[in-house]
Amino acid sequence: MAKNGKSAQPSARQLKSYVDPFRVDGSQEFHLTAHKPGEKGGLDKEAARELVDANRGRLRELQEKLYAQDLWSVLLIFQGMDAAGKDSAIENVMSGINPQGCQVYSFKQPSTKELDHDFMWRTSKCTPERGRIGIFNRSYYEELLVVRVHPEILAKQRIPPELVTKNIWRERFEDIAAYEKYLARNGTLVLKFFLNISKEEQRQRFLDRLEEPAKNWKFSLGDVAERKLWDKYQAAYQDLIHHTSAKRAPWIVVPADHKWFARVVISSAIVSAMEKLDLKFPEVDKSDAGELKKVKVALEREGRAPVRVSKAKTAGT
Repeated sequence: MAKNGKSAQPSARQLKSYVDPFRVDGSQEFHLTAHKPGEKGGLDKEAARELVDANRGRLRELQEKLYAQDLWSVLLIFQGMDAAGKDSAIENVMSGINPQGCQVYSFKQPSTKELDHDFMWRTSKCTPERGRIGIFNRSYYEELLVVRVHPEILAKQRIPPELVTKNIWRERFEDIAAYEKYLARNGTLVLKFFLNISKEEQRQRFLDRLEEPAKNWKFSLGDVAERKLWDKYQAAYQDLIHHTSAKRAPWIVVPADHKWFARVVISSAIVSAMEKLDLKFPEVDKSDAGELKKVKVALEREGRAPVRVSKAKTAGT
């Protein structure tokens, strides 16, 4: 793939081959067990690195046009079990992007103030403005994961009891699907990534965090408690992906056991989707173009003019 010392930009067809097998848009039946966390896409690490490098370069160009055009916005949502690699994927894939055009939010345990609002409030106020890429590290989908697995949390939300019925999760699927449709209709490209890690790989990554002092801070005893609920979380992911997948807001079920391949899938999905927006630099109005030409001529003349240096008089002359 290398060309003149740089990674050549892969074709749209090539990018598609790293996205389509993992894209879930509601057009077909979805079964999480059919998606294997250890997929490598026929690549090795070196080929994957070159591909991600090329995607970063193209993403940088697309983001510049997105910012200049100021019409579309992009929302990237990252979900996954603990140690699935969300943080490192965001850091790696988005490196080189102009930070002025990118906003990253990480949603952890909600505050008292956040619990006094509807469950979408804390995230909806953080959606990206036009021309920006917004990244959610966890999101409103936590409501269909952590809260569903731990129903006692629902009581803390102070929802009127008569509204907490057996249909509440189906209603929240509908709320989220409607919200994402609303975003899409108003010019926000929505892409959702589920980093699909195997239970064994998570175990190995937890051990790495415990064995390396520099990674100890990443480990929490709560991670072990949540790991015991693995099957419940997998069932919750199956349900939410099934009910919230749409062509306007697809899920990408990313094989996450090999971080280097996960980055190929994520970067390819972002580039492919943004390419379809037909982003362009704004054209200058004809009247403004004439003024710009005059300014250019003036600046060029200024550069050709001789520079006069006045000689300072010395004392005693």
